[in-house]
Amino acid sequence: MLLCALLFCAVGPAPCALSQTAAELASRVDHHYNALHSLRVNFTQQYDGLGQHRRESGVLLLKKPGRMRWTYSQPPGKIFVLDGHDAYFYAPGQTEVQRVPAKKLDDLRSPLRFLLGHAELAKELTSLQVVPKGDNFELSGVPEDMQHRVASLRFTVSPEGTILAIQAEEVDGSISTFSFSGEAANVAASDADFVFHPPPGTVIVDGIAPE
Repeated sequence: MLLCALLFCAVGPAPCALSQTAAELASRVDHHYNALHSLRVNFTQQYDGLGQHRRESGVLLLKKPGRMRWTYSQPPGKIFVLDGHDAYFYAPGQTEVQRVPAKKLDDLRSPLRFLLGHAELAKELTSLQVVPKGDNFELSGVPEDMQHRVASLRFTVSPEGTILAIQAEEVDGSISTFSFSGEAANVAASDADFVFHPPPGTVIVDGIAPE
């Protein structure tokens, strides 16, 4: 069934757009990411809001269950690690490393981390909609578990179900955008890759992870 759908999409964007539904596309995304054991992808992270503009980039490594490592090349030295139990955030020049239990993590990185679990995107987003976006699609909705913070989530998705970008509009009007490229599925990733080692001269403190 999936192969037939992809072949139909290959005919051209217009027929595919007419036949595509939000539920079908969400299911395709679920199928793609739920089949993975690990994932490495390049990312660009942009934040606009509250008088700030920030653009950062690096490499994201994920592994089931619930492990994630954001290694930043810009700014160099910045890192965010989720080891399955706790999240650690460090930025160059700081003397403290923020630690937050994974179950209390309220962070815009969570949508992609969730997609490496047992995702049912259509159940996680209310008011789910899909529109064509060039040769791809934009899948949008409101995340039920983040309604207090996020007004809408917009996923740019390829016809095959690969996430190319995530844009989160927060209730205060600020916008965070993650763009992804160079996805490599089921790469070698050990648990040791997700062990956080505090830089010399830093201490780990319990707190709230910055964006």
